[in-house]
Amino acid sequence: MAHPQETRDKVRRAYVFDRLSLEVASMKCGVSYGTASRWKTQSAEKGDDWDKAQSAQLMAGGCIEDIGRLMLSGLVTQYQASMEELTRDTKIAPAAKVQLLASLADAFNKTISASKKILPETSELATAIDVVQKLAEFIRNHYPQHATAFTELLEPFGEELVKAYG
Repeated sequence: MAHPQETRDKVRRAYVFDRLSLEVASMKCGVSYGTASRWKTQSAEKGDDWDKAQSAQLMAGGCIEDIGRLMLSGLVTQYQASMEELTRDTKIAPAAKVQLLASLADAFNKTISASKKILPETSELATAIDVVQKLAEFIRNHYPQHATAFTELLEPFGEELVKAYG
């Protein structure tokens, strides 16, 4: 069934401006998710990237602190999920875990560093994370046999850092 351009535009508006997920936007507009996904892909091929438009709308519509908090919140969610997966996955070699942890800590540190310019309250947490990152690197370089123990301690210690520094 062919939908009018008006329906496609409604889905795009719901996704971009209302920040609904594509699934919810398509349901709201009475089209299947597959159709909405196809429209999104076709639009991107023509130069109308709905994801970029959504990001631009968010940046234009919110104050810089809101954007910083959103960015930090997204990273913390991914950080936590990655830590849980690293802790759970017993097939990853200890040295590989340490390297993954160092990479994760580096990404976290860079995001904290960027966000502390717009969110001064993250400065103390950034310092604490920097120390943890340096410890991870030290363990990787000098005591790789302790990688598993470090991984087990890192998640609960991270929760303590969040309690202490926000």
